[in-house]
Amino acid sequence: METRAFASANSLAREIRDRRIGCLELLDFYVGRAERYNPTLNAIVAWQVDKARERARAGDAALARGEVWGPLHGLPVTVKESFDVTGLPTTWGNPTWKDKIASENAVLVERLLRAGAVIYGKTNVPLMLQDAQSYNEVYGTTNNPWDTTRGPGGSSGGEAVAQAAGLSALGAGSDIAGSLRNPAHYCGIYAHKPTWGLISTRGHAPPGIMTPTDISVVGPMARRAEDLDLAMHTLAGPDLLQRAAWRVELPPPRRRRLGDFRVAVWASSSLCRIDTSVSDLFDRAVAAIARAGARVDDAARPGIADEEYHRLFMLLLRAATASRMRDEDFARQQEIAATSDDDMSERATVARGATLLHRAWGSANEARIKLRYAWHEFFTRFDVLLTPVAATAAFPHDHRPNGDERVVGVNGKSVPYAEQLFFAGLASLSYLPATAAPIGLTAEGLPVGLQIIGPECEDPTTIEFARLLAAELGAFVPPPKYT
Repeated sequence: METRAFASANSLAREIRDRRIGCLELLDFYVGRAERYNPTLNAIVAWQVDKARERARAGDAALARGEVWGPLHGLPVTVKESFDVTGLPTTWGNPTWKDKIASENAVLVERLLRAGAVIYGKTNVPLMLQDAQSYNEVYGTTNNPWDTTRGPGGSSGGEAVAQAAGLSALGAGSDIAGSLRNPAHYCGIYAHKPTWGLISTRGHAPPGIMTPTDISVVGPMARRAEDLDLAMHTLAGPDLLQRAAWRVELPPPRRRRLGDFRVAVWASSSLCRIDTSVSDLFDRAVAAIARAGARVDDAARPGIADEEYHRLFMLLLRAATASRMRDEDFARQQEIAATSDDDMSERATVARGATLLHRAWGSANEARIKLRYAWHEFFTRFDVLLTPVAATAAFPHDHRPNGDERVVGVNGKSVPYAEQLFFAGLASLSYLPATAAPIGLTAEGLPVGLQIIGPECEDPTTIEFARLLAAELGAFVPPPKYT
């Protein structure tokens, strides 16, 4: 039975439909694992087990009548704490919101339920989803299952742990600057950052906010690439206001064999130095792809300097998240921005982006639109672009409140904690889909992933590449203490 903990969502769904395992039986299995392992990991922080059991029983009764709710019928699922789930708190790790109970489901949650999922818990996040770790004053610290002295990434860190430790069959998180991808990399699982706007983010927002946040997306996390595909076909679609006229029809993957792909590689940048423990595994993956027959080009770029691309990303990223600030915090950002023209610290760049005038935002957005068309041309010549996800494998917990003081060790040197945003920004800024896929373990036994970026609205191509890559390098490997 324990092998089921790490089975694919697709295979578990088939087992349920074939009546080889019951919905309630599978739910109780995962709840039992969570009760055993979650006290050490602190991945799941809000629970609705009784409600989930009622739904699982209803799922079993429906199957007995010959009814199938959908492709996720009976699957035990967890989602990131920042999604509204009726009856559960949505705090975003913020003590101010610790008593905020959702009165309706987020669109993503509703689509999971309509597909037949059984949602039994929500997973931990950093304060306001703004960290590459997952800890907060409301729920405490989430630990990496590969090494509990290290973080799992953020902001979807709790969900990455739930998937890696085999606590649910499928998960969902969100991403604006790597928040799906870096936890997947640190925990050794798969995650997909969809094309911006492909899945509605309504119900994943601070209290009272309905406007979608620029750059921000929501998407699936799983132990198999094919489960990402299952989730995307379940979740993608127009929201309420567009539903009368719009339909989403995801295109098939561009290629069905790894050797047929045209692959660009962006392995390094002066803006994100990569530790050899990561780059060695990345290089090994690229070599395996070349041996499979793929055409590989390690010099192809979209025609913009690294520094300008990153400057534009950070400017629009900070502008996008400014609406989440309290009035007093925004006023402080205005003070910093007014006196920091030549200051290139994270503190100053955050302030300049957060207080951007709309006219300046319009100019930056125009530059972004031109970049989107440049990427469109780029992807007429290539099918995917491969990059590292982050500079290092999972790093030790570091809860110093001043982000400028935090560092990570790269090749024996300390580099700024925030430097790891560069490669995440390549896909985020230009609304491109990106899949994070595991590619091996470091000498310390920590997982490493790579990022597969693809053409806008062609999400199945990056997911299929990840699936094919697993046949060459091996797929998800469970953390040793949780098998």
